[in-house]
Amino acid sequence: MDAVILAAGLGSRLKGIIEKPKGFLKPRNLGESLIQRSLRLLFEAGIQRIYIGAGHLAQHYHALSSQTKNLTIIENPHYQNTGSAQTLEMFRGILKNDFLLLESDLLYEKSALEILLGDLRADLVLASDFTYSSDEVYLEISDGKLCNLSKDKNALKHIDAELSGLSKISLATFETLLLDTKDYEYALKGFPVCIAEFLWCEIDDLSHLERAESQIIPKILSKEKN
Repeated sequence: MDAVILAAGLGSRLKGIIEKPKGFLKPRNLGESLIQRSLRLLFEAGIQRIYIGAGHLAQHYHALSSQTKNLTIIENPHYQNTGSAQTLEMFRGILKNDFLLLESDLLYEKSALEILLGDLRADLVLASDFTYSSDEVYLEISDGKLCNLSKDKNALKHIDAELSGLSKISLATFETLLLDTKDYEYALKGFPVCIAEFLWCEIDDLSHLERAESQIIPKILSKEKN
């Protein structure tokens, strides 16, 4: 099992807070950057190789890979004019194994990876209950599968969960996955969904960072001590 981290975005809403890609953000009291934490947790979970889809300020990820074994950087040269789906498309023909897919601006507890890896389903979208964190992506689920998603609640027939940004994709599915949207998440329609209870947050702007530092990190650190 490998892992792909999508990290090509501009991170414009964190401009002035960090002058590197947002994965390098180091929240107060965490002790490591978001990307360092993800790499550590993934390798500790048994992931063999990690790929990062880079774009904006990609040189920082290349520098990281020079210091990290089994880490490969793939650049999306068109990151300024494309979305995460195009970054994922760059891995077509490169990936040779099933993989976990996640985003570089995520902070999550290790149980999230344990849930994905422990589930026998080859393809899986990991979802959570509602976080009320702003900028949420809501999921409409039918018969245990993702049938629609949107940031606009009114665009869905019913709201069943919230997208976490962590998924599992088999190589066989990826080879036939139609990535003709801007955001990769829309290509996951039809995937089974697991709604689980775990600590996580996205850090995409200052309010997200403040919430992570005041609410999420203390809880994660407390659980990790036990």
